[in-house]
Amino acid sequence: VVVMKKVIIGIVGAAAAIACLVLYFTVGPRLDNLQLETGLVLIIITSVSALYCFVVGEITRNNSQMDKLWSILPIAYTWVIAAKGGMSARLVIIAVLVTLWGIRLTFNFARKGAYSIKFWEGEEDYRWVVLRRNPLLNNRFKWALFDLFFISIYQNALVLLITLPALACMNSTTPVNYIDFIAAGLCAFFLIMETIADEQQHHFQTHKWNEINAGKKLEELEEPYNLGFNTFGLWNHARHPNYLCEQMFWISLYVFSIAAGIGIYNYSLFGAALLVTLFCGSVTFGEKVSSSKYPLYSDYMKKTTLYIPFKKYRK
Repeated sequence: VVVMKKVIIGIVGAAAAIACLVLYFTVGPRLDNLQLETGLVLIIITSVSALYCFVVGEITRNNSQMDKLWSILPIAYTWVIAAKGGMSARLVIIAVLVTLWGIRLTFNFARKGAYSIKFWEGEEDYRWVVLRRNPLLNNRFKWALFDLFFISIYQNALVLLITLPALACMNSTTPVNYIDFIAAGLCAFFLIMETIADEQQHHFQTHKWNEINAGKKLEELEEPYNLGFNTFGLWNHARHPNYLCEQMFWISLYVFSIAAGIGIYNYSLFGAALLVTLFCGSVTFGEKVSSSKYPLYSDYMKKTTLYIPFKKYRK
């Protein structure tokens, strides 16, 4: 079943990539000289970041280098685009929204101990630790290849691609209109909901670990902390409300390209489509880890929807 899911995710991802490339060459619009020049600047930044992530990750054996940059790079990309695009109203709105998104994610990551004065240190994402033990990757050479192509190159490329709507809007002569306000409203809504989900998760995990560090066992904690996983607030209605809002934020950013007069179907959806595909694999892997750690997580999966919140979890 897991293999089948991975195959399906791969097929969907490849189909999304092909569809967006077809849109670019058939529907357009083609990138003009200013967009190509700006794109080259962004690719240089991405390449330097990928090289840094790989070299530092391999030397320190801490593969969360890209995780630290994930929330920062889109801010840089959108402001470069806004500056090269003459600081037009639409591009500034996009850059401001992405900046707010980045501040939220950076703060949330920082309070988990991910950043350090020694920038190459900090808390490593638990998923990389688990993956390194995988029989397919527990060889240093195999892991180096995975680090190079997936963690360093692919994820850096993906972070660049999710900002494509801003690049697509650069040459637009269509003034700011009601569709821009709809896009901004959607982005703001999902950003607020994701922040709420983050705070609920942080409150739960902080209390749980404070109790455990004080000497209590997990099963001795009061409900629902004794479950081990969060069922507070939004998490009582969906297993991954934060992931839903994260994906919807970038899909909503795509709506700006529609407001710019490019058309409903255009290549700037490429990044958001690949992000959704990445989350499919990430959720599957994360839930497999959670199910192995917490006995009742499988029950939670059966009784609670993945993303869309419409029923409560009850033990």
